[in-house]
Amino acid sequence: MELDRRALLAITAGAAVLRPGQAGAQTAPPANGGALPAGLPQPHESIDLWPGPAPGMPANAPAEVVDERSTDPQLTDRALRNVRVPRMSVFRPLVPNGAAVLVTPGGGYKWVVIDKEGYEIGRWLSARGFTVFVLFYRLPGGGWAAGPDVALSDAQRAMRLIRHRAAEFAIDPERVAAMGFSAGGHLCADLATRWDAATYRPVDAADALSARPMLAAPIYPVVSMTAPVAHAGSRAELIGAGAGPEREAAHSPDRNARAGGPPAFIVHAEDDDAVPVENSLMLRAALRARGVPVETHLFTHGGHGFGLRRVAGKPAAAWPDLFLAWAKTQGLY
Repeated sequence: MELDRRALLAITAGAAVLRPGQAGAQTAPPANGGALPAGLPQPHESIDLWPGPAPGMPANAPAEVVDERSTDPQLTDRALRNVRVPRMSVFRPLVPNGAAVLVTPGGGYKWVVIDKEGYEIGRWLSARGFTVFVLFYRLPGGGWAAGPDVALSDAQRAMRLIRHRAAEFAIDPERVAAMGFSAGGHLCADLATRWDAATYRPVDAADALSARPMLAAPIYPVVSMTAPVAHAGSRAELIGAGAGPEREAAHSPDRNARAGGPPAFIVHAEDDDAVPVENSLMLRAALRARGVPVETHLFTHGGHGFGLRRVAGKPAAAWPDLFLAWAKTQGLY
């Protein structure tokens, strides 16, 4: 891994140790203001990615909106639209195991899912000792200057900030993984193949650190931007419906895979009717061709967007424990 361990520890040891509520004017985690189910911890700690307004903000950026899509008062299913302040919601474990996971929820690059592929994953992983950072990234259709690289900019910046503040969270800056779902799986795979792409100008000392994840776990990921395998909605939001072959290749992680990338853990359901399983198979083949270790689990049934809540009683319910078993072999867990 391209990190100088002693340099990283020196940087993080010299950083101010901030506790929840002491981090200054950080933007609150997204919420809709309504009643929340009892017994489901909500994050109270948030980290803004940028020291001021996010770079390249459009002149008339719309206000953020949280939509509640669930009709069950005991099960929230919120989604954040018009992300204006990219930030991470933090889930701290009672007993940190020294590792961290950056979680990038899905949403077709049209919104960012809050609960199903964000907070539920954060609770599950933090209960097992991981410090979890759920990323609410900017969306490419929002008119930001970085265009289709805007979400990758936020993911790169998030990885660097986590490492810069590692001492505060009692984590090893080398043991930071990435996990993403659907379009967030595309972002996870994009980060794992283009971690050092120059998508923004450095703003502080954190940007001297590597954005390469130790491990990457794209779960039912959008990968290819080329029809007929591409997820049409994500493709249109990310690169535009009329994008040509060059633009498709630039934003298809399987086309950007390279030697030295982080080991990958891929999960998909064969009956996914939204994002064809070929997306994961193409990514797997590209990684293996370049000598990147990859573990792949394909389930007959599961559909799309199953996360944790929609696999109960199905074989796909095994995927989180399979991830933990694999993470142990890689030194993350």
